[in-house]
Amino acid sequence: MADSIDIDDPARRPGYVTSPPEIKTLPTGIPYIIGNEAAERFSYYGMRAILVVFMTKHILNHAGELETMSEAQASSYAHWFMAGAYFFPLLGSILSDVFWGKYRTIIILSLVYCAGHLALALDSTRTGLLFGLTLIAIGAGGIKPCVSAHVGDQFGRLNQHFMSQVFNWFYLAINIGAFLSMMLTPWLLTEFGPHVAFGVPGILMFLATWVFWLGRHKFVHIPPGGTGFLREALSKEGLKAITSLSLLYVFVAVFWSLFDQSATAWVLQADRMDRQWLGVEWKASQMQAVNALYILILIPLFNVVIYPAAGRFVKVTPFRKISVGLFLMAGTFWLTAQIERWLQAGETVHVLWQILAYLPLTASEVLVSPTCLEFSYSQAPRKMKSFIMSLYLLTVTAGNLLAGQVNSWIDDGTLELSGVAYFKFFTWLMFGAAVLFCFVPYIYRGREYVQE
Repeated sequence: MADSIDIDDPARRPGYVTSPPEIKTLPTGIPYIIGNEAAERFSYYGMRAILVVFMTKHILNHAGELETMSEAQASSYAHWFMAGAYFFPLLGSILSDVFWGKYRTIIILSLVYCAGHLALALDSTRTGLLFGLTLIAIGAGGIKPCVSAHVGDQFGRLNQHFMSQVFNWFYLAINIGAFLSMMLTPWLLTEFGPHVAFGVPGILMFLATWVFWLGRHKFVHIPPGGTGFLREALSKEGLKAITSLSLLYVFVAVFWSLFDQSATAWVLQADRMDRQWLGVEWKASQMQAVNALYILILIPLFNVVIYPAAGRFVKVTPFRKISVGLFLMAGTFWLTAQIERWLQAGETVHVLWQILAYLPLTASEVLVSPTCLEFSYSQAPRKMKSFIMSLYLLTVTAGNLLAGQVNSWIDDGTLELSGVAYFKFFTWLMFGAAVLFCFVPYIYRGREYVQE
């Protein structure tokens, strides 16, 4: 069975390349990774797009009757799930860097991922929700650091100049999949119910796994480090990389605590807005697709126009990109606070205002997320690539734990934050973090590592 799907140790397979070849062109395995990522992100974001709506409007008890959750409870559950999905990268990175290698880890945990989608599609109760989301968190989280590190592993010293470009393609693939799924799955939920709406993302996850398997002989398979990983992690170099990057990650965690509310607080806000536009009444959960659409426009715009133009006046560094992104996110939540103020006055507010708010939200994502992804890979020692990527992804976990805990306190009455005050709380939190981050470049110490 193992031979039929090639999940055995690539270091023992003579047909596999275990170090980047000396070539000046793009690695041949990149199209398979990009295709896999587009389909996998379709499955994840399609499921996530309808999660809060499912919990507040469609979830059943074991007798087949509606047993819906409050908005705060559903938001809290969604943030706990997203926190879990970005905690399990730690597990995936250890399996990858120590035991299985990236390819085998991705294939095995992708099958767990598929099983989670199947559970959601078959069972619309809280039991099915818990079981399905747990498997998806393990699968989606476990493969995430491995896939992004696997991208970087394909490059050697002669073609590493393509890496930044390919990481941007990688991010574009994520958002093409996300845009299509966030437009389609809310419609599927309304027209066909939860079984179909959760089932279609499951089919796309199976497709993603198949595409990745097709590329097995095109990839560079860096063997697992075994005990060498532990030695490197505990070495002076390894500990320095971890501590240096951890300082950066504290501030990025606050960014994610705001950004991921586009799947919770922003959906609930859109549900109270006038969504009639272009002759169609759009669903509140479909508004998330605006983020993915803007990504497809802004990544080329930033790379071709904005970064080169800014480079004429200042050096465009990763730290400067991230800093601008943090301040921009604070401004975004200030705008959503104004929208909430209008809604609380009883005024009819058109959803175009939220579509406008998605523009700075997405611009901040372009500045922060792919920059952190590439920077984290470059700063990671060679046997710790997946592990360092998992530490970066823990910033998403930390951000969602923060947002989830705030919503939990609101739900049980511990904290009184509603309406405008809720959005202002996160605005000032982000602004304070952005100010403090300005000092990080002066104390950060790190170095760049490329696979050889």
